[in-house]
Amino acid sequence: MRVCPACSSENHIKSGIINNRQRYKCKDCNYFFTVDKIGKKIDDYYVNKALQLYLEGLTYREIERILGISHVSILNWVKKYNIKRPSNTKYHPTYKILNAVELGEYFSNPLNIKGAGAVVTELGDKFMLIQWERFRD
Repeated sequence: MRVCPACSSENHIKSGIINNRQRYKCKDCNYFFTVDKIGKKIDDYYVNKALQLYLEGLTYREIERILGISHVSILNWVKKYNIKRPSNTKYHPTYKILNAVELGEYFSNPLNIKGAGAVVTELGDKFMLIQWERFRD
């Protein structure tokens, strides 16, 4: 059942067709509205993952290349959810995409994790390893 976007009432009548879309009139508040547009919606998993990567310090274009989602969509999500990135610029994130075997081999070498913080996050059937290393002067 359709509801009025102005007052959330379900009490409405048909009121013509505009651009091949049914138009309705709310009987309670006299607001005119049309049927919701069916558009492309990106799964919340990818929205969450994109925002996580943004907070980890990756750029919009890097996230676009990794997840295959438009950098403009990511920018809009950051604005919509009012996400603020930490202002610490002494650390630079690097990332690698690894499968489970490669990840195990990577962590078996102590030189790979010495002097850096690391986060591992799931990315489909693979894993993303994000490390922070200090900028070298």
